[in-house]
Amino acid sequence: MGFFGTIKDEAKRNFIARADEAKGEIVYKYPEKNIRMLTQLTVDADEIALFVKDGKVEGKLGPGRHQLDTSNIPFLSRLVEGFTGGNMFMAEVFFVSTREFTGVKFGGPIGDVRDPETGLGIGTMVYGDFSVRVTEPEKLVVGLVGMGRTSNADFLGWFKNQVLKVTRDRIAELLVKKRWPLLDVTSGAYTEEIENEVIAGLKPHVDTYGMTVVRMGNFHVSIKEEDEATLKKLSKDVAYSRLAGGFQQYAQGQAMLGAAEGMAKGGDGSGAGAGLQGMGMGMGFGMAQMFTNQQQQQHQQQQPPPAAAAPADTRTPAQRLKELKELKDAGVLSDDEYNAKRAELMKLL
Repeated sequence: MGFFGTIKDEAKRNFIARADEAKGEIVYKYPEKNIRMLTQLTVDADEIALFVKDGKVEGKLGPGRHQLDTSNIPFLSRLVEGFTGGNMFMAEVFFVSTREFTGVKFGGPIGDVRDPETGLGIGTMVYGDFSVRVTEPEKLVVGLVGMGRTSNADFLGWFKNQVLKVTRDRIAELLVKKRWPLLDVTSGAYTEEIENEVIAGLKPHVDTYGMTVVRMGNFHVSIKEEDEATLKKLSKDVAYSRLAGGFQQYAQGQAMLGAAEGMAKGGDGSGAGAGLQGMGMGMGFGMAQMFTNQQQQQHQQQQPPPAAAAPADTRTPAQRLKELKELKDAGVLSDDEYNAKRAELMKLL
């Protein structure tokens, strides 16, 4: 190192401030521990400087330019090293930003989540961003020193893991308690509710470190395309089963529907085939109901009467039409399926 390089380094030791390349970081640790008396310390308007020794915050300085002297900063006297003749003190200096940091990205797998509607466990991902602000710098620095994570990168890595962990737990809990279909969650229908739950769930974890998550954004829960297709198919089967009055009736209706479609395809082109195709779904459900009634009669002849009869379907055709429209709007039913079933129900009005 040349003579002028030595002078430049010595001059730097007489001035302490956050490095230019660290202006966008939440926490910045000054690399030197041995600090000369009368050094000039500069603290930006949106930050605070903390002096730490042996894991304890000995003092702090707010925005402005400060000359480090025990005569005007009393707490520095606790940091003076006697063997230096009172010319130096030893401490770790942390610069902590107090402004809100936005657009902190996070994401990753949250594991298999069980869909309440189909009972399937589906591998789920989540990603988005959040904004964070330091509310108590002393708690943050003491916590970081205690964890051995004194760099900004280490801190953010730990913090993002906390966000991901709480997000995973909250989504799994909400699906169980509120029985939200996973397809509705991935569509963004409950994004606001999930974001609020995650922020509330993070509070006890980050309060200890003097942090607060202000808001979340671009929040998205996703699943694989093949899993989405499977869920849609099973959701459609569940919806049809409910309309038909049960899974057995639905299965029988599907069989009759297939038979009707076969007859339609074998038509002579005179229009009967198209008519049969339009009637297929109605025939399927009608025949399913007939089979069900026959089975129930046989079962009643063989078994003693039940203690209480199952409640009948009290829905009016108008109510069933409304439910059918909701299934179509949700993408569960295709246009052809909707029109065929609607034609059947219109006859009951």
